[in-house]
Amino acid sequence: MSDFGELQQVDAGVLNVGYAEAGPADGPAVLLLHGWPYDIHSFVEVAPLLAAAGYRVIMPYLRGYGTTGFLSGETLRNGQQSVLARDAIALMDALEIDKAIVAGFDWGARTANIVAALWPERCKAMVSVSGYLIGSPEANRVPLPPSAELQWWYQYYFATDRGRAGYDTYRRDFARLIWQTASPNWDFDDATFDRSAASFDNPDHVSIVIHNYRWRLGLADGEPEYDDLEQRLARGPVITVPTITLEGDANGAPHPDPGSYANKFLGNYSHRVIKGGIGHNLPQEAPQAFTEAIVEVDGY
Repeated sequence: MSDFGELQQVDAGVLNVGYAEAGPADGPAVLLLHGWPYDIHSFVEVAPLLAAAGYRVIMPYLRGYGTTGFLSGETLRNGQQSVLARDAIALMDALEIDKAIVAGFDWGARTANIVAALWPERCKAMVSVSGYLIGSPEANRVPLPPSAELQWWYQYYFATDRGRAGYDTYRRDFARLIWQTASPNWDFDDATFDRSAASFDNPDHVSIVIHNYRWRLGLADGEPEYDDLEQRLARGPVITVPTITLEGDANGAPHPDPGSYANKFLGNYSHRVIKGGIGHNLPQEAPQAFTEAIVEVDGY
């Protein structure tokens, strides 16, 4: 069940993408990208605010979520970072959107980063929760201090057959645990969780999630056609489009220190911390602040 009314579907690249849309069809486009384990309802309160301000708001289910599906059963269920960004560009092409403000968190923030870095001509501006998240399997080979490694426990769990089976069997329990640890002060109710958790019933969900995390550690291969993009991303490209980065003051998920990525943004740039016990799912926990950042960066 979606609170966005009837969802729309469009063939885009290798996918048939399910998405919600709000606002005037001729308004400036905003592409909102969710993360794991969340879905488009992270933007359920952001969308009407942006629509009221005159924006055309597009909120797609990522591959492996909700009503988004593959056009072919033969396509690799690939979760590597460049593929998710290509999905975003393919969706913009399918909807005949030349340029959009791109905003997101978690996987969605990384995807926004990549779109802005590799296709700046398609990205009018960006809002990214937790800043600069582009990485590479090579960089991820460097060990972290034990306390930092502990935060990534699920990544190592997913590297095992037991982890894949466990996530498949307990995907809702798993997601609830992540919601609670990543946003320790967010008092979400069962209805809010269940509304998003329904998107994890997608038949490709487990395969996409497991591939994403295994690929990060170099334990799963990507597709050769994306090798050039990944090589460019491994060099840590700078982002030149206008950008606002956001961080909640109570983000319990792994996230970089803002000082570590400020020099990655060479255009008009600002960073702000959203206070009030705001965790990882910032758009849903602080929709007004997230919306205000989008409107503000549009004016940079």
